[in-house]
Amino acid sequence: MSRPQQITVLGATGSIGLSTLDVIARHPGRYQVFALTGFSRLAELEVLCLQHRPRYAVVPDAAAARHLQEGLIAAGLSTRVLSGEAGLCAVASDPAVDAVMAAIVGAAGLKPTLAAVEAGKKVLLANKEALVMSGALFMQAVRKSGAVLLPIDSEHNAIFQCLPVDYAHGLARSGVRRILLTASGGPFRETPLPALAQVSPEQACAHPNWSMGRKISVDSASMMNKGLELIEACWLFDAQPDQVEVVIHPQSVIHSLVDYVDGSVLAQLGNPDMRTPISHALAWPERIDSGVAPLDLFTIARLDFLPPDESRFPCLRLARQAAEAGGTVPAMLNAANEVAVAAFLERRIRFTEIASIITEVLNLEAAGEAGSLEAVLAADRRARILAEQWLERHGR
Repeated sequence: MSRPQQITVLGATGSIGLSTLDVIARHPGRYQVFALTGFSRLAELEVLCLQHRPRYAVVPDAAAARHLQEGLIAAGLSTRVLSGEAGLCAVASDPAVDAVMAAIVGAAGLKPTLAAVEAGKKVLLANKEALVMSGALFMQAVRKSGAVLLPIDSEHNAIFQCLPVDYAHGLARSGVRRILLTASGGPFRETPLPALAQVSPEQACAHPNWSMGRKISVDSASMMNKGLELIEACWLFDAQPDQVEVVIHPQSVIHSLVDYVDGSVLAQLGNPDMRTPISHALAWPERIDSGVAPLDLFTIARLDFLPPDESRFPCLRLARQAAEAGGTVPAMLNAANEVAVAAFLERRIRFTEIASIITEVLNLEAAGEAGSLEAVLAADRRARILAEQWLERHGR
């Protein structure tokens, strides 16, 4: 019997990380946790270490590492605790690791995810920001190292399942007309437009179909998440922005579709549970039990589809414009959005001002070439400064 595959979970305490660990626990002879990482929920990370007994754990800084190390030693665990970005990159690229779940939210996940790619790992990509910020560099590293890149976002995983095996040779050559990227529309799909300025963080985080972290829940409410996914889809599947169409599908049962030139449209359906794409990517090209209940079409009964309203969701328009502009614009878009969403969650700005901040940052900062990681990170820093300056000017 072959040895269990060694899995590093970057962002273990988030919703994707926890779902990944649930799938892994269902197949103890097939997978083994090599490393777990966490940022703010360190008590929860300690509990996960006690449950899964990884070889390594990674926390933000040396003080947190000492605290966790003491607790694990007292519990009789030999888990070694590392800290900082260097620790993240180490457990993502360790020679003993077979696969890396890249589930750190935001720009913080870029370097460790890139380290996993450069080490030629099987990378399960839930951190869309890595591709949004540095798509060309990231995909170049994938090709150079021979890493296996598998999408975890339910939409991109669905597209991957619906594309032909030779799609890397070009969508047109594979007979693909367009990609249809589905979106639930979030909690504000039918909210009167004047009322959007008054919505609270709690309302924005109350997604009707999915259980997610606070930042991604706000992104879903503004549809920035779908905009970032549009940019990600362009890089993953070598598509142009005009080949990716966003479709609002409130039931979140069809996770995305691929439209072919012969009139065929292939769709991937399933209950809205992230364990489906996670198990698909973990076992690819095989299939394993995910713990997700079978889809009951009779209970669903209907599937609805609507075009997105960009007056309601200006962030989607901004993201498409960033995809068309290219260069460092997507990195600036992502950075400005991260600052704006954090300010909204802290009740410093209104929900509608998220798009205002992003718009100003993109108007003030000229686009540059994303020819190096340093250039991408410099654009990210500059956009964050401009976003913070907007907050200061407006007394926030």
